[in-house]
Parts: sequence; structure tokens; C-alpha cells
Amino acid sequence: MNQHLLDPAVQHWLDIAGIFVFAISGALLAVRKNFDVFGMAVLAEVTGLGGGLFRDVVIGAVPPAAFTDAGYFHAPLIATALVFFLHPHVERINKAINVFDAAGLGLFCVVGTVKAHEYGLGLFASAVLGLATAAGGGVLRDVLANEVPSLLRWDRDLYAVPAIVGATVTALLLDAGALNAVTMLCAAALAFLVRLLALRFGWRAPRAWHRRSTVEDAEPGS
Repeated sequence: MNQHLLDPAVQHWLDIAGIFVFAISGALLAVRKNFDVFGMAVLAEVTGLGGGLFRDVVIGAVPPAAFTDAGYFHAPLIATALVFFLHPHVERINKAINVFDAAGLGLFCVVGTVKAHEYGLGLFASAVLGLATAAGGGVLRDVLANEVPSLLRWDRDLYAVPAIVGATVTALLLDAGALNAVTMLCAAALAFLVRLLALRFGWRAPRAWHRRSTVEDAEPGS
């Protein structure tokens, strides 16, 4: 395994912060779906921890950090309690939550890529797991809430693309031997910036070329 590029204590608290922010989005979705407090906690835990758990299992980093450090489980529970009592106020700061969510996305796509590479995966596989780390929890959250994952919806602002950008840049830096704490933060900042610009300007991925514009057009006999 390669030497860690971030101090383990710093990385730990950055992970906790990202997990907490993602967990808030999961708990808020549970409120919108009229789930009880247990459902809120489940969505918060899944959203915050899902991507990292998937990555750690794939690369063989077992038991995953979420099962060896109680803080990883406590952060989503604290987020659940916050949303349970203060959700009307939390709803008002959705824009701020989106900013922190974008920061978590940028951080996790980079950290996930680096960790996968440290465990011996190639650059492409490492970048894929960087994307999974950043977006996996949100996909699981949406599936459990019986919604089409935001990752797959054309009517949502770009989410996967910023993570792909950050993970790809990280992989290229690894390949060039130029990855260090500064360049790693720059890659995370780039993913963060792309996500913020997508939110600001409503950027979306293109749909199929010359697709029919309405559901009715696609029905048999139409």
C-alpha cells in the first residue's frame, strides 16, 4: 500500500464532515416521503456511508472504517436528530446544503480514487471507485425511497459528471506521479466547481440523439 497523502486524522474528520452532510440529504428525503424516525435514520446512514462501504468491500479494506470507528455511524444519527427537530429550518438552507454536498462530492471522488489505488487497483478501476464513493450513497438512498436515482435522471443538474471529472483528474495525476496534497485538493476543488456551476446554470447531460420528445410518441401505434 502506498503512503497516505493526507494525514489520517485530517482525512478522518473530512470523511465525518462529508458523511454528515450527505446524511442530512438522506434524512430530508425521508421527511418529504413522510417516513418515521427509523426510516429517516436508515436513509441518513445509507446516504452517508453507502459509497464508502461499497468501495471498501470491493478493494478488500475490511472491516470497513464504518464498522471500526463509531463516529462514522454517529454522524448520520446526529444528522437525523437535527432534521427530525429542525427540518422546517433545514429546508430553508437547502442551497447551503447543496454547496456542502458539492464539497463532499469533490472530496470523496478524489479520496475514493486514491484509496482504491493504494490498495492496488489500476487507474481506470480506481477512478470508477472514486465515482462510486461520491455517488453510491445517493443512489442507494433514492432506491430505498422508491425514486429513480438522481444519478440517472436527465431533469437533474449534473451530479455524476463532476465526480467523474474529479476522479479522472486524480487518476491522471497518479499516472504522472504528480499527486500530492496540493494537487489532490485542486482535483477536489475542480469537481466542486463543476458541480456548483451545474447548479447555478442548470447544466444537464444530453439525452439520446433525435429522441422523441414525449411519452405519447413512444407508445405503440402512435
